[in-house]
Amino acid sequence: MLRWWGTVLYVPGLYITGFLLSRPLAWVAPAWRPDQVDLAGVSLSFALLLATLPWRLRTAWGATQPWRTLGLAVSPGQALAGIAMGLTKAIALLLLVSLALLFSQQARWQGATDAGLLANALLLACGVGLAEELLFRGWLWGELRLRLNGHRALLAQALVFGLVHPWYREPGLLALSLLGALTLLGVVLARERELGKGALWGPAALHGGLVGGWFLLQNGLLTVSAQAPGWWAGPSGMTSGTNPLGGAIGWLGLLGLLLYQQRRGHSLGR
Repeated sequence: MLRWWGTVLYVPGLYITGFLLSRPLAWVAPAWRPDQVDLAGVSLSFALLLATLPWRLRTAWGATQPWRTLGLAVSPGQALAGIAMGLTKAIALLLLVSLALLFSQQARWQGATDAGLLANALLLACGVGLAEELLFRGWLWGELRLRLNGHRALLAQALVFGLVHPWYREPGLLALSLLGALTLLGVVLARERELGKGALWGPAALHGGLVGGWFLLQNGLLTVSAQAPGWWAGPSGMTSGTNPLGGAIGWLGLLGLLLYQQRRGHSLGR
């Protein structure tokens, strides 16, 4: 039971600490907006995670090489191969979504972008992709595998990954559809790590590519119709912009990718 409490409280404790440490910024820098102060808190929490993860893995997991255990310290060739495969799959999913929206006349191609948008997309891809994969497919999945069998641990980390995202802001069944799609994405990302022999770079590239790529698409390259049905294009009611994962296109793409991963795993004997 004490081990479970360590798992449950570790990351929330870091988040609360980062949140509290960032509060004085509201007085020191009164020009900062509340969301900027909150972002500073999240950044501090992530810095604390990076600083304490080696200690956590050595004491709770018995790991002698924490960063290798987490899948970050791998050979350059393995990292580059994982990044290439992850980005390829992200591009394929985004291409499927874009073509399905265009051919169903639920979106128009604009093709407009600039250096600022590209920089923001790259920062999102690197920041969100690596940070969330380190947290969910690195630390959380490893903690759960100490307590549960392999299949249950994989499903549990995927469900937690889905639950912590703001799926509940969407109306009715679209909220449940988005939660299911996020959970499915968590399974896909875990399978990507398995296919990459434990390296975290593949799922980080896939995750980051989806986040950064979709940001770029809906902020200049593609305009999704406001009348596009949520069941097809994805929910867009209470969040900023359309989230294609919660619609039929996103579900089909994720299920297709999971099927490919299963076949690829069988061919590799994993």
